[in-house]
Amino acid sequence: MSSSTVTPRPAIDKVAIREKYLAERDKRLRADGNAQYLRIADQLAHYLEDPYTPRVERAAKTDHVTFTFIGGGFAGLVTGARLVEAGITDVRIVEKGGDFGGTWYWNRYPGAQCDTASMIYMPLLEETGHMPTEKYAHAPEILEQCQRIGRQYGLYDNALFHTEISALTWDEAASHWVVETHRGDRFTSDFVGLGTGPLHVPKLPGIPGIESFKGHSFHTSRWDYGYTGGDPKGGALTGLADKRVAIIGTGATSVQCVPHLAKACRELLVVQRTPSSVDVRANVPIDPDWFASIATPGWQGRWLENFTANQAGGNAEIDLVQDGWTDLSRRIRAKILDLPKDQRSPMNMLAAYEDSDYEKMEEIRARVDSLVSDHETAQNLKAWYRQLCKRPCFHDSYLQAFNTPGTRLIDTDGKGVERITEKGLVVAGVEYEVDCIIYASGFEVGTDYTRRTGFDLTGVGGLKLSEAWASGMRSKHGIHVHGFPNAFFVQPTQGANLISNVPHNLTDSGRTIATVVAHARARGAQRVEVTQAAQDAWIDLLLTGAGRMLGSPDCTPGYYNNEGQAAGPGAELYVGYPAGATAYFAYIDDWRKSGRFDGLAFS
Repeated sequence: MSSSTVTPRPAIDKVAIREKYLAERDKRLRADGNAQYLRIADQLAHYLEDPYTPRVERAAKTDHVTFTFIGGGFAGLVTGARLVEAGITDVRIVEKGGDFGGTWYWNRYPGAQCDTASMIYMPLLEETGHMPTEKYAHAPEILEQCQRIGRQYGLYDNALFHTEISALTWDEAASHWVVETHRGDRFTSDFVGLGTGPLHVPKLPGIPGIESFKGHSFHTSRWDYGYTGGDPKGGALTGLADKRVAIIGTGATSVQCVPHLAKACRELLVVQRTPSSVDVRANVPIDPDWFASIATPGWQGRWLENFTANQAGGNAEIDLVQDGWTDLSRRIRAKILDLPKDQRSPMNMLAAYEDSDYEKMEEIRARVDSLVSDHETAQNLKAWYRQLCKRPCFHDSYLQAFNTPGTRLIDTDGKGVERITEKGLVVAGVEYEVDCIIYASGFEVGTDYTRRTGFDLTGVGGLKLSEAWASGMRSKHGIHVHGFPNAFFVQPTQGANLISNVPHNLTDSGRTIATVVAHARARGAQRVEVTQAAQDAWIDLLLTGAGRMLGSPDCTPGYYNNEGQAAGPGAELYVGYPAGATAYFAYIDDWRKSGRFDGLAFS
């Protein structure tokens, strides 16, 4: 009797991997942390110019509106939509870009697409009746969805584009906000919402000589199709056929656009300090017949709940989304359930989590070997850190792009580019002459909130938000902040804190805000504010949890862990509901439906 032989997977040497992780981290640690990046201003200001929409002159606004929202991305759109649904149509969105979309207005680089499945990432699909065309939609479709929301809910009527806030000040006597902008506007608003997000202020690496380059250069969030040819919808980059191009950075943006550049450039240099972890994306078109079968009333809500339950501590029996996020969670749960019940201590559960992560990262590193032909290139493309140390990436053609003739990985061994010259860039003493440098260096995330927004909210008695949060963010639900009545924040922290699908946090917060504002208007209240006691109690509750799940100091440096530096005052407050995202969404739904709005004072 014959039997086939299964080759066993080699045992994982966790000690050796751990040592490798720490060695790779140590070579990348820098004392300057976030200060290594340049704030784009003055002689570098051209990197901020809007290449997509001409600025239109208009008269300054001096009127009054019911609700003003700062930021025209997902946060502003979903909050505006929920307000309109609640009968509050006098909504003004102030946006520094030329249209709605937020990060999807700016990110139009070739290949840009969402990393979380379209069915749960794109907001208000059911309300707008839109069927995503593929499992991971590309940027033009996401931008179109933003515009669709704006049109359907009448949000264009009052919007101010290419406009930046210079001051937001609470007028105690009138119980409203005074809104001032850099275009001379000075109008008043009963309520304000803030959804400025972390992904809208581009940053440049602080490389010596960056201003001296005589060739062409741009940041990926201001893609220059006039130079490269092509368009955001996938047109060929014909302008690069005779060009030597360097792209600096190998994060999520570079992972998406490198395959397109590799096909277009005469020579492409991909300059890497730290490789990304790149797992399978398995993108496919969405079948209309299948979609029609599942798009019954309430479908997107069910998908959102299912993803959250699978990925963030719920007990879903099925996995509707089936992506890299839920895969990791399934593995972790399986490891924990394999433990005898009497051994499911926090220490053993953490060990099970780490074992699962070791296995997953070994698979991701083995994938590099299976797809990249050149051995040295493959070794340098392997990510030596835990999967959630840096933003996980998923792509079906990034690694294969390094097999393209003319495409080379310039690995800097964690040191980065030494300097920029008139003709190109220098790595390890070698100058590489290029015609164009593309900076895929991302957005400001770890900088101060007021630095990113460009203004400091001024509340009761002249209290500045920077003062209220000097020792860390303090709020109730991540939405209401004591001392800042009639103001609402839309972001994940101190709420569900579901980082794997941020739009779920935003759409839920929008519903909360609309419910609160509608209640205030129905009872004739001019002012709504969280009490100090309620805010303190919420913070106390948050601190009973397990703490931050991202950003361990033993990770390789990146924006998840403040570039490897101490997280600073209040870092312990950048957490979510202790019982997890699923429990938070259930809790806040009950809080809204109760009609009591515990913790808020209406007057």
